Amino acid sequence: MSLSSAISTAQLILSNTSRQTQVVSQNIANAGNADYARRSPQLQTSLGGAELITITRAQDQLLYKRSLESNAISTAQNTVTAGLERIRSTLGGNDFELSPSRYIADLRDSLQALAAAPGDLTLLTSALSGAQDVVNSINQASSETQAIRLEADQAIGRGVDTLNGLLVQFETANNAVVAGTRTGADVLQELDQRDRILREISSLIGIQTLDRGANDLALYTDSGQTLFETVPRPVTFVPTNGFDATISGNPVYVDGVPLDAGQGAQTTAQGELAAHLQIRDEYAPVYQSQLDEISRGLVTAFAEHDQSSPATLPDMPGLFTWVGGSVPAAGVVEPGMAATLAVNPALLSSMGGDPALLRDGGINGASYIANSAGGQGFSALLDSYVTGLDAPIAFDVSALAGNSASVIDYAGNSIGWLEMTRAEASIAAENRDAIYIRTQEAHSNATGVNLDEEMSVLLDLEQSYKASAQLLSTIDEMLNTLMAVTR
Repeated sequence: MSLSSAISTAQLILSNTSRQTQVVSQNIANAGNADYARRSPQLQTSLGGAELITITRAQDQLLYKRSLESNAISTAQNTVTAGLERIRSTLGGNDFELSPSRYIADLRDSLQALAAAPGDLTLLTSALSGAQDVVNSINQASSETQAIRLEADQAIGRGVDTLNGLLVQFETANNAVVAGTRTGADVLQELDQRDRILREISSLIGIQTLDRGANDLALYTDSGQTLFETVPRPVTFVPTNGFDATISGNPVYVDGVPLDAGQGAQTTAQGELAAHLQIRDEYAPVYQSQLDEISRGLVTAFAEHDQSSPATLPDMPGLFTWVGGSVPAAGVVEPGMAATLAVNPALLSSMGGDPALLRDGGINGASYIANSAGGQGFSALLDSYVTGLDAPIAFDVSALAGNSASVIDYAGNSIGWLEMTRAEASIAAENRDAIYIRTQEAHSNATGVNLDEEMSVLLDLEQSYKASAQLLSTIDEMLNTLMAVTR
């Protein structure tokens, strides 16, 4: 080997070592960056015999796609669980102290006490106060349930705006990757950026990717709608300003196709959008229907009956009334009834009513008076109310809390349905979070930065640098000797 070729070799080794050290240093600097894939400097020999450094990016497409899917599933499950927790909060704490079930039971106890002493004005006032507590509980729960639907609708609107913005960012990153791939440019940073955007998109909606060559990707939802193919496809949604039991929210459209809401406590949803749709359109409406059915049961249990013989007049609302002003048909939910449930004004002194009508009957006129003799000790009507609260009646099966039960039992069934659903969703959230964490760890182990490995590579590079430095030192000595001889 000539001195000139030795010098060239030493310079090439130093240059390659410097480039490798730069890549390893970049890896170390990004050790905590979840959106960074490890770079590997590879020494290759060109056709001319020169040794060159090429930089490769660690990737595992199977694990990456699995991580996107598990992210979408875990995010959706946690969103559903949070929504159910929000609904549960309307019941109070662990003892459900704000639930209609608790207040109805208290009302029954007050009526039993009043039935034992029908002429006690204090007990009568207490019973009416208990009835008002029942109404307040149901009205408040209905209002909060519709507020939960509105919150979910607003979250959907924000999510759609974010998704459309991410699709625009994805287009920019994808175009840069494709253009760089076709010209042979370094696109490693652009690939990292595109993967980061995909991860953010997957938290909003389940996605599938399709490689179309030259590192070009097309995006589809988990159910097949096109999200991106050369250009972003529109994701549209019209928010609703307010909700009641009769108002349905608008769908989310992906490229003109409605997005399916999730189903079940272990939800089929992927991403936040489908999960929020499920809370808005499934769980909150079901709970609202249960509140409406409890309200209908109360109006029915306390309805006044025509005391004439023979009876010809219809049953009419007694202690409890609502905006419909009648006793609803059995077994059929009245949407929104819980929001308008009220204590009958005819019993309230503050509204010019007579509280004694609760004991005697006649809220709806003389034909409905049960205590025709006007005795202060009359308790038959009060006893019938207590019995009515414990008597089974028909409920709408679509409300998912049973089709036949007493009002008190049905209110308890509503709590049971919510608690069972919430518990199932919570367990599923823990399991799916664990799967997501394990998938992320596996992907990180395959493509992330391991500081121990990087430091080991740095030690090897240090030895390479020392060897090239020693070669240069030897060449320098030889040149000095040669120059001394030729003087």
